[in-house]
Amino acid sequence: MGLLSFVLGLAGCDPQRIAELEEGVSTEADVRARFGEPEKIWEASDMADTPLPGAAAEPGARTLEYNRQPEGQVNYMITIGADGKMSALRQVLTPQTFAKVLPGMRMEQVRRMLGKPMKVTPYPLKQETHYDWRYLNPPGTPRIFTVVMDRDLRVLGTGSVDEENVRPAGGNR
Repeated sequence: MGLLSFVLGLAGCDPQRIAELEEGVSTEADVRARFGEPEKIWEASDMADTPLPGAAAEPGARTLEYNRQPEGQVNYMITIGADGKMSALRQVLTPQTFAKVLPGMRMEQVRRMLGKPMKVTPYPLKQETHYDWRYLNPPGTPRIFTVVMDRDLRVLGTGSVDEENVRPAGGNR
C-alpha cells in the first residue's frame, strides 16, 4: 500500500512539475530536477518513423520518457532539442495518439509513441500478445487501451474498454 501511495503521489505532483517548465527555456537539467531519471531516452533517429514525429525527430533531439504505468493514467514524452532546451512536453495516452496506432506497425514504433505499457499478456495458443495502457478518456472515464500484436510483434488491431469492465470496483484486482 505504501508503494501505491508513493506512485499516486508522484502522479499527483505532475501538474506542478509541468507548470514549472517552459518550452524553449527549460533545460534537460530542469526536466530531470522535476521528473527524475527517465524510463527511457529516445534519440531523434528512433522517433523519425513514428507518425507525426515533430520536434522529436529533429537532428540532435532526444526524447525522455516518463512512465506513470501501471497505476497512473498518463505517460509523458519530453523532447529536448539540440540546443539543450525543452522543445515539447506531451502526455501521450490520448485517443488522438491511439488513433495513430495502425495495423502492421512494429511494436517498437508503438512503444516510442505510447511509452511502456501497464501490462503485457502473451496468448501462445492464439500466437498473440496484448499490450495494455491505462488512460483517462475525456472528461475523466478510466479506460484501458489494448494493442494486439502478432507473433512477429506487428499490430493486428487495437481497442479500448472502460477499466470498470476489466477491474470492477470492489472486486479482486
